[in-house]
Amino acid sequence: MLIEGLYFLFAAILVLAALGVILARNPVYSALLLVLCFFTSAAIWLLLEAEFLAVVLVLVYVGAVMVLFLFVVMMLDINLAELRHGFTRFAALGVVTALAVIVEIAGVVWVRGFGLDLAAGAASQPAGYSNTLELGTLLYTRYAYPFELAAMLLLVAIVAAITLTMRRRPGLKQQDVSAQVATRAADRVRLVRMDADTKQ
Repeated sequence: MLIEGLYFLFAAILVLAALGVILARNPVYSALLLVLCFFTSAAIWLLLEAEFLAVVLVLVYVGAVMVLFLFVVMMLDINLAELRHGFTRFAALGVVTALAVIVEIAGVVWVRGFGLDLAAGAASQPAGYSNTLELGTLLYTRYAYPFELAAMLLLVAIVAAITLTMRRRPGLKQQDVSAQVATRAADRVRLVRMDADTKQ
């Protein structure tokens, strides 16, 4: 009973924080509310006895990704008045998209409910159970190829992002590594012989 009450409490906080991320006019407040979403999601993972996923969610997303988000938001010159104008302009499209997502989630929950005893809840695991071991075993045995494919896609995305940021722009100075390696001392140093100045 206590676990169910905590679950509904964290779920309500998560839904309200997610709505705050969307409805907040200040991007800094949106980022901080997203941090709250991650923390409440981690608490729900803990209630489901998935400690590894909860710790990874806090360390990776809250500790690394959200810090980068906050740096980007704080360092960019964002016009808040333009953001408010754009919010009202695309409000109808946002409502339609939100309704479509709600219908999809309800459909998935409705289909998965057939033949399942949802009132029983998740079965408790024994004391020596390690979800980290189970997750690693699944990732590197059954889902090894999708895991490697996801890594390759992330690598391609990183290379594409670097390529887009390093494209040629007027006035941009770039290194020519081959020209630097092929240089010789005779090309760089010029010896000039001058007569000594004997005037006192």
